[in-house]
Amino acid sequence: MAAVLLVCTANICRSPMAEAIFKAKLGEVFKTIASAGVHADPRGGPVDARAAAALGRHNYSLDRKWRSRRIEPEQLGQYDLVLAMEADHVEALRSKAAPEHHARILLLTDFVPELAGQDIPDPYFGPAQGFDAVIGMLERAAQRLLTESREGRLRLG
Repeated sequence: MAAVLLVCTANICRSPMAEAIFKAKLGEVFKTIASAGVHADPRGGPVDARAAAALGRHNYSLDRKWRSRRIEPEQLGQYDLVLAMEADHVEALRSKAAPEHHARILLLTDFVPELAGQDIPDPYFGPAQGFDAVIGMLERAAQRLLTESREGRLRLG
């Protein structure tokens, strides 16, 4: 079984929500499901309260001990798939990664044909409903990855 890393900017909204959703929906596909931020506070912090509330409304949760973390370049080789929330994140991650790891760093929405190439919007500066909209997008991506895995089309590594 494979390992997946979900990446956003600060690892307090989108990527932890993706981590919770992927753990609930893709546990049979990925042995390891984690999240990190390109610019996360190195001291670590809790998930944004609005993200946690949105997860709760959709019946997902994170471990109470969960803390944000910054991705370090040497960690990128530990994952079979690194899924970024924005094209800028893909670029930043590839600039840090060894060339042999570039192919495994992808935009999460590229797995959802109707969303391909789009960024998952950052709900941090918007209303609470933005968190629910992001959860919907993350669920669609998780479902698509599950389908591709079951049909043998998901290429890892």
